[in-house]
Amino acid sequence: MSAPTVLATTIIDAKFVDYLIILLYFGVVMGIGLLARRQVSDSLDFFLSGRSLPAWVTGLAFISANLGAVEIMGMSANGAQFGLPAVHYFWVGAIPAMLFLGVVMMPFYYGSKVRSVPEFMFRRFGTGAHLVNSISFAVAQLLIAGINLFLLGSIVHALLGWPLWVALIVAAVIVLSYITLGGLSAAIYNEVLQFFVIVAALLPLTLIGLHRVGGWDGLTDGITKAANANPDTIAPADQQLNSWPGNALTGFESDFWSVVGIVFGLGFVLSFGYWTTNFVEVQRAMASNSISSARKTPIIGAYPKMFIPFITIIPGMIAAVLVNEIAQVKSGEAVAGGASGEGVAYNDSLLYLMRDVLPNGLLGLAIAGLLAAFMAGMAANVSAFNTVWSYDLWQRYIVKERSDAYYLLVGRIATVAAVVVAIFTASLASNFSNIMNYLQTLFGFFNAPLFATFILGMFWKRMTPTAGWVGLVAGTVSAVAVAFLSEDAFGSWSTGTIPIGGQGASFVAAGAAFVVDIVLSIAISMVTKPKEASELRGLVYSETPKGDLVDPDEAARPWYQRTLPLAGIALVLVIILNLIF
Repeated sequence: MSAPTVLATTIIDAKFVDYLIILLYFGVVMGIGLLARRQVSDSLDFFLSGRSLPAWVTGLAFISANLGAVEIMGMSANGAQFGLPAVHYFWVGAIPAMLFLGVVMMPFYYGSKVRSVPEFMFRRFGTGAHLVNSISFAVAQLLIAGINLFLLGSIVHALLGWPLWVALIVAAVIVLSYITLGGLSAAIYNEVLQFFVIVAALLPLTLIGLHRVGGWDGLTDGITKAANANPDTIAPADQQLNSWPGNALTGFESDFWSVVGIVFGLGFVLSFGYWTTNFVEVQRAMASNSISSARKTPIIGAYPKMFIPFITIIPGMIAAVLVNEIAQVKSGEAVAGGASGEGVAYNDSLLYLMRDVLPNGLLGLAIAGLLAAFMAGMAANVSAFNTVWSYDLWQRYIVKERSDAYYLLVGRIATVAAVVVAIFTASLASNFSNIMNYLQTLFGFFNAPLFATFILGMFWKRMTPTAGWVGLVAGTVSAVAVAFLSEDAFGSWSTGTIPIGGQGASFVAAGAAFVVDIVLSIAISMVTKPKEASELRGLVYSETPKGDLVDPDEAARPWYQRTLPLAGIALVLVIILNLIF
């Protein structure tokens, strides 16, 4: 008798109790959306929560918006492929920039009462830079929302065996429902809930996984044995088990250039470009109830952020030792299956580890955590997109001077449209075995040149509006050019002219974008007319009175409620973590 035809395969064998936990979680999420709907009376409520939220709420939402499926599955993929050097995305590539955002830049954003980062660019540089920034940001959010959608579709496929396109549509409907109902408030309150769900899901996975592999010593022994057995396909064990100099991550043979790539490419250009100018994150701080809360939002988020590697990267490293399929992929073999159905990839590390180590019940909690991560990430992308589309593009350039209710409707329609487009952009993400390669390439295109323009314009009053938009365009074009010339940043489209690939290629592209933007902006500013100094208050550091940048009531508060002491302690902690690992 011939074997029956298998219509669909699943990675995870979930039971009734697991599905019950997932359904309960979705019930709570939808309930929050319905409650938040009652608070939405105008566009400011929908897009910025009426600027009414306390610092602890916006701080947790700030980090949860970043702790999406991309962060969790992408960083576990990094852990499986590269090992400990992946911690640089947190301790070098996030915390310093988050602290800088809170201490230096949030007073400008919040104090100017702008509704978005592109609107700040409009006030500083005028129409040209504003239009370039608005369009590039909108495109970036649609592409990144597609990544989140692809990853949730992968989870649904792994659970139910549905075709990926069906899983994508179902996943899109879920997140669309509560954002459309409650706007940013629904997104933020769900992000706070999702933060705790994600930690509760991943912490047991890490602890049980470490126990199964024989503790930290067992993990290091397993990585060492695999590296010694496959020296042609796996990075040496010492490169995987030490964060510095990070050759396994950057792809550079030279220790010196690897450190330069991490510190300048990731730690400065990509990191500061992402955290200080990305409206997805800044929007959470803008929703807070005072300038003091706005400044503390990213600083409060820095504390949990620095410990997230222990529940994302470490499980990926465990999967590379404990999960046969991931170990085979790491040794260079092609393995059938995977969440996409087209072969096991590093992106599947967490799903396979869940399959192998978690009992039913905890499995349901872990799946709910991944779903929470997806929704946090995609909701952040979509809520930022609908704000920029409605305020910065539609209201400013297409249909002007209509009622507030009209722009609220535009925002809700934009939300639906963004999710529909994300279904199609999800297919681009499916072409990368490690999703972080794709994500870092996008950041090099969109965030690195924006940061160059932003930081130069904020601290140099001579920079002109013409330099603003020309620098942005030239920086983006240079990053795209480097990606095409690299080995694999654009997949099969890359020419390989520059002998560097992986995430090292994105570091180089970001660095090129930054340098080109800065050099051109300075040159053009010297031959074009700047704005009058009187127009730059609240936009340029030297032209803004110090009193405009601080909350006068903050000095009377205890140290643990003040911005600078909180930032200083976080900086010391992250330096200690870098020294230990």
